[in-house]
Amino acid sequence: MTFEGRPNRDAEVVLVGRSNVGKSTLMRELTGHDVTTGKKPGVTRKPNHFDWAPQSFMFTDLPGFGFMTGVEEDHREAIKTDVVRYVEDNADSILAGVLVVDGKAVIDIIDRHSGEGEIPHDVEMFGFLQDVDVQPIVAVNKMDKVDDRDERLNALCERLGLYPPWQQWDDTIAPITAKKGSIEPLNEALRSCFREAKRDDLLQFVK
Repeated sequence: MTFEGRPNRDAEVVLVGRSNVGKSTLMRELTGHDVTTGKKPGVTRKPNHFDWAPQSFMFTDLPGFGFMTGVEEDHREAIKTDVVRYVEDNADSILAGVLVVDGKAVIDIIDRHSGEGEIPHDVEMFGFLQDVDVQPIVAVNKMDKVDDRDERLNALCERLGLYPPWQQWDDTIAPITAKKGSIEPLNEALRSCFREAKRDDLLQFVK
């Protein structure tokens, strides 16, 4: 395994996404624990685990990937490779992969990297989670900064290969504002995922 020191747990929810989309803030809201972040993007090179031994369950915040100011391209690619390997290696115990995106910027970022032969990182990660049979949930963060909410979320669905309107994907598309503690749509999607996995004992972690 690429990342060492993973607690041996039967069930896991991983947070994946680009740098600076608010994963650490979301992790704090989900776990109630402060998450130490590096001052510069790309500094964190290992997962942050928050686990509960009695339920054999943990949330894992994986390092951010994609473009990072001042970070060499080979370093960025190494991070992404490590994240992909971690998910592949532990897919059997990962109940959900929460892909965190910036609600205001994600459409522009995807469209900027949609040239011939290119697959944007966010779209690629969404498809990858599906390919390894990990339930993908897209936490569309910073929605307090988005004016055209429905239009923006429908556009994101189209780019991920989901038919709009976005409201029919409430187990997959979760508009949130982690900084303000507004994450109920994500909690609801996780509750649905836990019930489907017959892990009602984990519902206490997504109240």
